[in-house]
Amino acid sequence: MKLRMNNVHKYYGEGESRVEVLQGINCEVNEGEICVLLGPSGSGKSTLLNIIGGIESADEGCIDIGDACTSNMTEKQLTLYRRNHLGFVFQFYNLIPNLTAKENIEVCAYLSKEPLEINELLRTLGLYEHKDKLPSQLSGGQQQRCAIGRALVKNPSILLCDEPTGALDYHTSKEILALIEIINQKYNNTIIIVTHNDAIKNMAKRVLKLHDGQIVKNYVNDTVISAKDLEW
Repeated sequence: MKLRMNNVHKYYGEGESRVEVLQGINCEVNEGEICVLLGPSGSGKSTLLNIIGGIESADEGCIDIGDACTSNMTEKQLTLYRRNHLGFVFQFYNLIPNLTAKENIEVCAYLSKEPLEINELLRTLGLYEHKDKLPSQLSGGQQQRCAIGRALVKNPSILLCDEPTGALDYHTSKEILALIEIINQKYNNTIIIVTHNDAIKNMAKRVLKLHDGQIVKNYVNDTVISAKDLEW
């Protein structure tokens, strides 16, 4: 499902204190692409991700996914949009501490009409042997795998990842990026990764570089580097 961002503006504050965080974002992300949103803190990348995710609303412009425009959606329609089309992965795992790894993933399976098969997904995530452990018994990397599984089990069209390796060490970060690569190949989800890590752009098909609320670069990598071969 193609994602289009059409003249997206976002403001904070009013009058003389008003700040334009996004200044007319226009781009497309094709179905099945891994897209990296790259930029320094304050560039607007997380705000753009939140607008794509229906967490925040654009002040002007809209996000089109398929034939639907988020700006025309009621709150109920936005809820269904998030439920049916989107999966969210954040820097912090936010797992339910008294549920096992498998149960944390199953919680979101009930939100979908066509969820992925849990045990197969656990194997893809490398968590099958750890499925009965509580989050406190898992490493940081395993907890992030569980968080990815929770987002993925709904079988979303688009997986939104906000600094998914931000809390992880170098080795574990590469493992998680390799897992994202596997997920993209296996399930053909469109995956958008927000990061300030310049090296991660090399594993993406499409790269959007933001600065001061504007896209200053929008290009497709001719040669995509496997996540396991990234260095920083």
